[in-house]
Amino acid sequence: MTEPMDPELVAEKLAELSQRAAREQRRRHARAPKKAANVVAQLFAKKGYGQPRTNEQLRSAWAEAAGPALGKFCQAAAVRRGVLEVIVANSMMAQELGFEKTRLLKAVQQKLPDAKIEGLRFKVGRLA
Repeated sequence: MTEPMDPELVAEKLAELSQRAAREQRRRHARAPKKAANVVAQLFAKKGYGQPRTNEQLRSAWAEAAGPALGKFCQAAAVRRGVLEVIVANSMMAQELGFEKTRLLKAVQQKLPDAKIEGLRFKVGRLA
């Protein structure tokens, strides 16, 4: 004859088995092969091939946001990880643009809401 088990011990064992099953399921899911479509989609997103906007759209939006006075000393280059990189003619203009960074960021975000631009970075370089 078997003796009845302690209900607390049974509950403890069931909880332990449940945790072990969940842990094993996570391990199996992590090792499962990934679908080729998902891998290609991640690669396209990472490299920026799926971005609908072109550099010309970025440049025109930036030129409108910066205005004619500042726009002739800088131009938009690219969006990387949500940060719009702007090429600036010299460090003095980079500093000047830095003072107006918040206003410029809001203006660019309004002009390109799908670009999901979260920040601006000013780099001194040669304008095209």
